Amino acid sequence: MNVLFSERFRSARLLCGFSLQELADRLDNRISRQALHKYEKGEVLPNSEMIGYLCDVLNVRPDFFFRDMEVKLGTVEFRKLDRLPAKEENRIIERTKDFLSRYLELEEIIGLSSEFTNPLSNIDLVSTQDEAETAAEMVRKAWRLGMDPISNTVELLEDNHIKVIEFEADLGFDGMQTVVNGKIPVIAINVSRVKKDDRKRFTVLHELAHLLMPLADDLPEKHKETLCNHFAGAMLFPADLIKRELGMKRNKLLVQELGVLKQEYGISIQAIVMRALNTGIISSRYCTQFFSYLKEMNWQVNEPFDFNSGEKSKRFEQLLFRALGEDLISLSKAAALYNMKLADFKSKMLLVV
Repeated sequence: MNVLFSERFRSARLLCGFSLQELADRLDNRISRQALHKYEKGEVLPNSEMIGYLCDVLNVRPDFFFRDMEVKLGTVEFRKLDRLPAKEENRIIERTKDFLSRYLELEEIIGLSSEFTNPLSNIDLVSTQDEAETAAEMVRKAWRLGMDPISNTVELLEDNHIKVIEFEADLGFDGMQTVVNGKIPVIAINVSRVKKDDRKRFTVLHELAHLLMPLADDLPEKHKETLCNHFAGAMLFPADLIKRELGMKRNKLLVQELGVLKQEYGISIQAIVMRALNTGIISSRYCTQFFSYLKEMNWQVNEPFDFNSGEKSKRFEQLLFRALGEDLISLSKAAALYNMKLADFKSKMLLVV
């Protein structure tokens, strides 16, 4: 029984969102659904010709089916708008597992280890906004951020041994988080929904809150989301900073002023207004008026000021080129880890043998 191939074959199928019958149809009925079922059960191993056909239809390299890096996901927590179809949830999970299997294999080749430490591991359960604020302050202190704006949230998390994955998926969810192999925290975000850098930063830190903050199970889900939003806002714009920038009390805020702060701190105008409310700078009445004004101006989705930071981690690519530069892997292996055909990899990376 070939367990490795059967697991990898099932993963490739779920990545594409195919049922066994849909896969048989894509293969132009060169093989029956029943025979594919035997592959997935590990009862039969396909010959090289059939593996070639499977690679073409499933858009993977042959080595995909025999990669033995173990990736076991813990409980997966999705942040979604509506119920996701099971097929889409499976596809997201398999894409996460596939990327992590390549990432962890690359780290293993180089000799790196992911030694994650949760700076909030010893605190009591968080149930109030003040406690979420304190939790954010603790994380900023543990990660030595001082009072400076966070230049790149994705790189910040990667530097602290949290893997961040970006991919395009169904519009029904923003992000998700889990723990891999019992020790490696992972955040995945849906760039189909989270397109603007300021929203990406907030989403990443919201998912970080779910990973780090101990929240009581009996809290309503809406309250948990509010606490995680508060944590994300406090990470981006700490209370001392926003009071320094806006003053202790304000009766009026100008969009132009908030636009400048958005570009400096990488936090949306709407999130700044909520921070001003939560830190006591403005009243709830004025906050409601301000959001009514944003709605009237149709600025709820596209705010009048943009923030662009190239919010993305280059760590995986940097490690890949390091392994190549140190002759730890061949060009062919690098292409496999990058999940590309060799010719395409050479063309994309402007490499030559």
